[in-house]
Amino acid sequence: MKVIKRDGRAVDFDREKIRVAISKANKEVKPKERATKEDMNQIIAYIEELGKKRILVEDIQDIIEQKLMELQRYELSKKYIVYRYTRALVRKQNTTDESILGLIRNENKELAEENSNKNTMLASTQRDYIAGEVSRDLTKRMLLPEKISKAHEDGILHFHDADYFIQPIFNCCLINISDMLDNGTVMNGKMIESPKSFQVACTVTTQIIAAVASNQYGGQSVDLIHLGKYLRKSYNKFKKEIEGKYKGKITDDVIEGIVQDRLKAELKAGVQTIQYQINTLMTTNGQSPFVTLFLHLEKDDPYIKENAMIIEEVLRQRYEGIKNEAGVYVTPAFPKLVYVLDDFNCLKGGEYDYLTRLAVKCSAKRMYPDYISAKKMRETYEGNVFSPMGCRSFLSPWKDENGNYKFEGRFNQGVVSINLPQIGIIADGDEDKFWKLLDERLELCKEALMCRHYALLGTKSDISPIHWQYGAISRLAKGEKIDKLLYGGYSTISLGYIGIYELTKLMKGVSHTDPKGHDFAIKVMKHLKETVDRWKKETNIGFALYGTPAESLCYRFARIDKEKFGTIKDVTDKGYYTNSYHVDVREKIDAFDKLKFESEFQTISTGGCISYIEIPNMAKNIDALESVVQFIYDNIQYAEFNTKSDYCHVCGYDGEIIINKDNEWECPNCGNKDHSKMTVVRRTCGYLGENFWNVGKTKEIKQRVMHL
Repeated sequence: MKVIKRDGRAVDFDREKIRVAISKANKEVKPKERATKEDMNQIIAYIEELGKKRILVEDIQDIIEQKLMELQRYELSKKYIVYRYTRALVRKQNTTDESILGLIRNENKELAEENSNKNTMLASTQRDYIAGEVSRDLTKRMLLPEKISKAHEDGILHFHDADYFIQPIFNCCLINISDMLDNGTVMNGKMIESPKSFQVACTVTTQIIAAVASNQYGGQSVDLIHLGKYLRKSYNKFKKEIEGKYKGKITDDVIEGIVQDRLKAELKAGVQTIQYQINTLMTTNGQSPFVTLFLHLEKDDPYIKENAMIIEEVLRQRYEGIKNEAGVYVTPAFPKLVYVLDDFNCLKGGEYDYLTRLAVKCSAKRMYPDYISAKKMRETYEGNVFSPMGCRSFLSPWKDENGNYKFEGRFNQGVVSINLPQIGIIADGDEDKFWKLLDERLELCKEALMCRHYALLGTKSDISPIHWQYGAISRLAKGEKIDKLLYGGYSTISLGYIGIYELTKLMKGVSHTDPKGHDFAIKVMKHLKETVDRWKKETNIGFALYGTPAESLCYRFARIDKEKFGTIKDVTDKGYYTNSYHVDVREKIDAFDKLKFESEFQTISTGGCISYIEIPNMAKNIDALESVVQFIYDNIQYAEFNTKSDYCHVCGYDGEIIINKDNEWECPNCGNKDHSKMTVVRRTCGYLGENFWNVGKTKEIKQRVMHL
């Protein structure tokens, strides 16, 4: 039997610890009140006979108290309760020692797996995590109401990013890069004027990205459409220089050719600057900037030609990859790319179809881009097309004082997610009980989200000048409070949700892809949406329903519920819950049906949504992938591909491991044949961990992955 400690560690059950604890309490009472050896053995035997594989340390202590009362050792039970309370006070004085020391010794597995973008071996990352542990501890003990902290610990809800809550910083944003480039900005007390060329604009953009990332805890997005004018500036500069030197000496066609050659060189260098800067810069939170580049064209854009050139170069360089320490081209984690499909590039004979074909070719080989359908997005967001924030959440339409829609320069205050399967487990098929409990827990989530809001309320712009004073979000005066940006829907605050699939199985006995389950799932989704809309009206704060990518949270909720409620078929037995509204990965459903089915849920989850399909290596079947992209444009707002490829740990090769003439696995790059040093990577998360082997007639590497 494993005992789950308060810090999440699992240790072997030790009966002697129970004897020691009761014996210490024995010393505090008269001999006739003491527990005998037989009493202790009876208590230990009861715990062991429960037959549990895992048990919480708090549950053991509860049982001891209960059994002492049953044995009529009332005074002893009282002393044990006092002893237990005293130990809790000691822990409350400083609860971070073990977690921090475990981090330094690289023994804190939970932190090591929390964020795949952070290497906990690095001193810079450890420094951020140490600060995070202190923040998490203070948040739990002092800053949050006790019922919110307890709800988080019990897996009722998840209070995201508690390791940053002690500071008045927010989640994620859309940088107003147009304002910052056109009107200049200030970094580290130094004025940065509007760039005069594309290369400089790219450099300034990456410096802005790094500064922004260091002053918030979530992702950020940059719309590259604003760089087109700077590529035009470079063209005009080169044209003026070459004409001034060679006009009348060589033909205009030759001059234009020289100008185009210089422009292409600058374009390549500028895009390379963005890619290399983002991947080599280290922000104050111990990782590369968590940034998304938004790739889209607008018909009436005077710089559409230049922007098409920029997108093409971004995709070309992403297709090539970036060299790792072994000199092998691999897929960089950042920047993430989001490519917009519109009527002129949706592979139906449009002028810019060539860009989409390049994007698809890139998807077949690399992790990105993701795809947004401008057609479907306009249907949901009042005719607008805009980037998701770095965390994949979407803003709600908002108009400025002139009645113009504004998306860039806005942000998300924070996220709290609700555990839907746990409600279904407790309700046990009773719908009246379910709806009552759901509403109770939603109100708890609202209270937790208001804690997020109040933590920002009253914050002065001086806390992060790059955000509040110099254009990333706004141009507030020094000392001015940010409060006006927290109301009226200018910023959002998000309710996340996990496990629509598992909830439906619990309440209806079928998946939400079944007609009977579908109606229930849609009813739940609409109730969640109506609830956040009501909160928005009540508070004038931009509450939104957010189908977060969730990452490790799907595992955390499932682990907690399995410990509490045991193994439940199709629910806790999998070891993870299905993210948001997604179809469970084990269901037999083709890519087109999955996307079509999930599109209905996306229109409800307007604060954030993404769907994905898992595909094999498609490098030799681009036509099939193009048909899926066409389908995305017509049927669903936001989708991505999770492709599989192989990874060699010896040289870093990121491609397809071959089977040689001797029927052995072999890396085509370095010749490695050691199976333990090869991994099949699922590009959802890029996990490069333990291999699972299926030894049969053929040798096969199977992947251990984190399902989103």
